[in-house]
Amino acid sequence: MLAVLAPGQGSQKPGFLAPWLDLPGIEARLRWWSALAGTDLVHLGTTAGAEEIRDTAKTQPLLVSAALVAADHLRTADLDHVAGHSVVVAGHSVGELAAAAIAGVLTPETAVTFAAVRGREMAAACAEEPTGMSAVLGGDPDEVLTAIEAAGLYPANRNGAGQIVAAGALDALERFTAVAPPKTRVIALQVAGAFHTPYMAPAEKALASLAGGITPATPRRILLSNADGASVADGATMLARLVAQVTAPVRFDLCLRTLHDLGVTAVLELPPAGTLAGLAKRELRGVEIVTVNTPDDLKAASDLIARHAVAPSHEPTMAFVLAVATVGGTFEPLADLEVGTHIKAGQVLGHIVTRQGNAEVTAHDSGRLVEWLAHHDDPVSPGHPLARLGGEDL
Repeated sequence: MLAVLAPGQGSQKPGFLAPWLDLPGIEARLRWWSALAGTDLVHLGTTAGAEEIRDTAKTQPLLVSAALVAADHLRTADLDHVAGHSVVVAGHSVGELAAAAIAGVLTPETAVTFAAVRGREMAAACAEEPTGMSAVLGGDPDEVLTAIEAAGLYPANRNGAGQIVAAGALDALERFTAVAPPKTRVIALQVAGAFHTPYMAPAEKALASLAGGITPATPRRILLSNADGASVADGATMLARLVAQVTAPVRFDLCLRTLHDLGVTAVLELPPAGTLAGLAKRELRGVEIVTVNTPDDLKAASDLIARHAVAPSHEPTMAFVLAVATVGGTFEPLADLEVGTHIKAGQVLGHIVTRQGNAEVTAHDSGRLVEWLAHHDDPVSPGHPLARLGGEDL
């Protein structure tokens, strides 16, 4: 199985989009998306300096556009010719908008427009009071989280590999850094404010209003959410999560855990690549990784797709798709669903019992129930395979 990852804010570098403009049609597409975003994406990706592309209002549509430019070339050449259930897509923070577009939930134009509004509104929220973010490296995770809470801060990002990002008022961050938890190193991040905390509530309100005019589609690929690492099978649910994401912690550590549970064998990071590949290298041992930063990397990416995603052939083969858990809890399959039963897309297969109530498990596609992979009262985590469907419908 192949994972396609879209990076978030902080991964941008001056001029990183320049090589892509040599490909036919890229500049014209970026000009069109610039009109939607209200900012010059061509300038930002080619000639703008580091300080200019650090501006949240400009960075966010730039990053989403960069990921989608590369994904479009891979989609045309390779990704559209492999089974949807053999590719899992995830993004980090604003990168989740690119992931949603790659999975088919949003159109590229909608994703870029959403990113532009998101960036402007988050920048405006940051201007209301002095806030910031600091990376906390090392230490005991539980001790770090306790210390962050005690300081009146929020754990805005949990990225895995011993990295938690604290966010909140600047004076609270200064006090926290002065008495940092044992065996940790605290690094102030060059960001405009406390992203993924309640300080971003005005931005969430603005995005909720924007989302009311968007009609999302059902994901065509397995799409993971930053909220809890779970796969999301419904477009409206994903859109709601994208809105809420600006005030909620980014749990990319749980996305990485789900990639592990799904048996991912390769990771492809879209431009500007490197940050998520580094996290994957530490958390997903033995997984093959390709970073795409220039068009010269497309050949290696195509080779990775060919070897790790299930491509169709002229020989008759049985296609399969997995139904996976979207939350953690205890699985209860429907008692009257027997192996061999024909399942329709969207049909309920069972429930996951959690402390907050029951979460339905539904089929992404139509097909025959080939086997149960989890049984009554089995404990499951987000991304845990529950059932395998196969047959002509797939």
